[in-house]
Amino acid sequence: MKIRLDKFISSQLNLTRSDAKKSIKKGLVEVNNTIITDSGFLIESDVDSVFYNGQAVAYKRYRYIIINKPKGILSASNDKRRKTVVDLVPNDLSRPNLFPVGRLDKDTTGLLIITDDGDFAHKVISPKSMIEKAYIAELDGDINEEIIDVFSKGVVLHDGTPCAPAKLFRLEKNRARVVITEGKYHQIKRMFGTVNLGVNSLHRESIGRLKIPEGLNFGECVEISFTELESLCLYQFVHNQ
Repeated sequence: MKIRLDKFISSQLNLTRSDAKKSIKKGLVEVNNTIITDSGFLIESDVDSVFYNGQAVAYKRYRYIIINKPKGILSASNDKRRKTVVDLVPNDLSRPNLFPVGRLDKDTTGLLIITDDGDFAHKVISPKSMIEKAYIAELDGDINEEIIDVFSKGVVLHDGTPCAPAKLFRLEKNRARVVITEGKYHQIKRMFGTVNLGVNSLHRESIGRLKIPEGLNFGECVEISFTELESLCLYQFVHNQ
């Protein structure tokens, strides 16, 4: 695929288009061992050898990042006043147009995917994909078989909104694993609210078969390939087609 050199540099590195043009003009970019100072120079993105300031720049059409979201961070691309999950992405993984796939509440922790691939994000978020998202909930009361049954039949929220059937597994008296295939606003908290239970803490542990990598602490990120991400996260979607 042919692409302008400044667009290539900007899309692959954490640079604005303007900064990419300035870098090229300064002679910081080589294409096939030749310094190129023309920002509009066309390259074959997946063929030509490109170096920026002496470092190889490998072409990736999209980037996929797993983050273990901590409390107090917004699931958003940017915010003028508060820190977002995209702000936590280190410079070596960052690039323009990254966004979180779906949202976790500000006080909810756990697995979140950050990408710039809109089609992939839509598949993960869409209820039609039937991709299971599993959460661990700490509650302010006990869970009984009646509540498990209510969840399995599909909770109707206080405002009349119906939810798809959900799986509820009691881990301890007031601790449970909840598995849903939707992502309505504050859905799990609102679901428990219909049975008079408050959620003290909520942690997402998996999306499909994708889990937080071992040793990835709160606030840390790791890149994952599309092939691996698709096979884990979209396993249910692919095999339901």
